[in-house]
Parts: sequence; C-alpha cells; structure tokens
Amino acid sequence: MSQNTSKVALVTGGTRGIGFETVRQLAQAGVHTLLAGRDRSRAVEAALKLQGDGLPVEAIALDVTDTASIAAAVQEVDRKFGRLDILVNNAGIIVEDKTLAPSRQSVAAWRETFQTNVFAVVETTQAFLPLLRKSPAGRIVNVSSILGSLTLHTQPGSPIYDFKSIPAYNASKSAINSYSVHLAYELRDTPIKVNAVHPGYVKTDMNAGEGEIDVPTGARTSVQMALIDADGPSGGFVYLGETLPW
Repeated sequence: MSQNTSKVALVTGGTRGIGFETVRQLAQAGVHTLLAGRDRSRAVEAALKLQGDGLPVEAIALDVTDTASIAAAVQEVDRKFGRLDILVNNAGIIVEDKTLAPSRQSVAAWRETFQTNVFAVVETTQAFLPLLRKSPAGRIVNVSSILGSLTLHTQPGSPIYDFKSIPAYNASKSAINSYSVHLAYELRDTPIKVNAVHPGYVKTDMNAGEGEIDVPTGARTSVQMALIDADGPSGGFVYLGETLPW
C-alpha cells in the first residue's frame, strides 16, 4: 500500500464487540485499518471476515499488557507504513464482582483493571507516539465511559448516580479521562488531537448483552473522533457529538 493513498489506523481490542465494529466503520470510510488482538489467529479470523466484504483491513498481534508485544507491533507498523494516523485505544476489561460493595472489591481486581484499562493505554500510546508524530494529522481516541464522570457520579438523579458496583472500572475510566486531558495539552501545538469517548450503554459480551444501544451505534463516536479534521476538538470527552461532564 502506498503511504500516501490512505490513512492508517490501529484499533486495540479489535476482534469483537465495539472494537470490531470500529474497525469495520473506519475501513468503510476508506481508512486502512489494523485490527489488533492478543491472539494473532483470532485477529486474522476477524480481519478475514471484513476483507471478505472488500474492506481494507489487516490483522496485527498486539497484547496491550505485554511490553514486548507492543514493541513488536510498533516495529511492524513502522516497517509497513512508516507512520500511524489513528490510534484507537479500545481494549478494556471488567473483572469485578458486581455483587460486592465497593469496599469489598479485591485489590487484585483493582490491579488487573488498571493494568489493562490504564497502564496498557499509557504504554501503548507512548510506544506509538513517534509514528503518530509522523502523520500529517494524528488522532488518538481513548475509549472511556460515562462511568468515569465524577460529576455525574456525585449528582443525585444522574443516569449513573446509583451505579457504583464496579468502582475499579469506573475509576480506571476517570484516570483515562485525566490522561487524555494531559496528553492533549502536551500535544496542543502539534497536528495530533487526543479525545476520550463514551461509546454509550452498548449491548456487548462485556456486559452480558445488557445495554440500550446496538454495537454499530456504540462504535460511532470513536469513528467520528478518529476522523475529525483540523478544526475538531482536542482534550474533550464526548458522546455522539455531545460534550460530557468530567
């Protein structure tokens, strides 16, 4: 692929759910999209489904919790494309026992949650940032959640006021929001834009099929922010064009 004919995107956690749909929608928009997954065979299987629809998708192995895997993925993208235009940090987990009170959630669950949802995002972003700097208009999309909004968590009557059963997950998304603000500020004088997004309450495997919107709608905000032009926002927290409270 010529480096000048298409944008290049990478979506972590791309083998299923919102990540897979984000890959699909970016590719439908003409973006050469790398579908990243921990298991290369599963990533290849998922990519082949989209290739079968004629979409410009290819698989890449990337375990965001493994430093060596991140380094290998960066090397592969650099070798093939020499840059990265879009990074969508989509991979995330929920491991808490929802039947337990916040004070009874295990420290192990907190550590595991932050390892994937926060530290892995930071490490992956840092590793790919040199390639994003080579893009004429780099975009970083951090998939957060409205559950990371401290404003809404402390506002009686808000949609999430009574939703305190997964405190580690919620706090990890608050941390991602904060990281997005800090990174956007650092990169404010560059062409790179950084935003946190709320996908919505989506019916996925992660929440056992519960939710209010379908997966295609859940991927839409990530895609919108990945494709914003030079006049688009940076340092925001958005859902389908609406700015959310921190």
